[in-house]
Amino acid sequence: MSAKAEHYDVIRKPIITEKATMASENNAVVFEVAIDANKPQIKEAVESLFGVKVKAVNTSITKGKAKRFRGQLGKRKDIKKAYVTLEEGNTIDVSTGL
Repeated sequence: MSAKAEHYDVIRKPIITEKATMASENNAVVFEVAIDANKPQIKEAVESLFGVKVKAVNTSITKGKAKRFRGQLGKRKDIKKAYVTLEEGNTIDVSTGL
């Protein structure tokens, strides 16, 4: 498969946290994805961009916090994360980025 432009709109960036590193021990990679992306779109985008076989996709939406910016009340944006489990023998090096 070839990478299409809309695949780059689905996958925003890899998430590198302590929890994501723990997930990588179970052959999973965590990405920030578009809020309106669904699981089949995420699976297709990861398979075409990185050339790997995806076993499963789990998603979660983190609601944005209410914070103060220069004294004004504001809200951070909502973020959707995709936990992508890869088939055995497939790996993605997220340190290189997209």
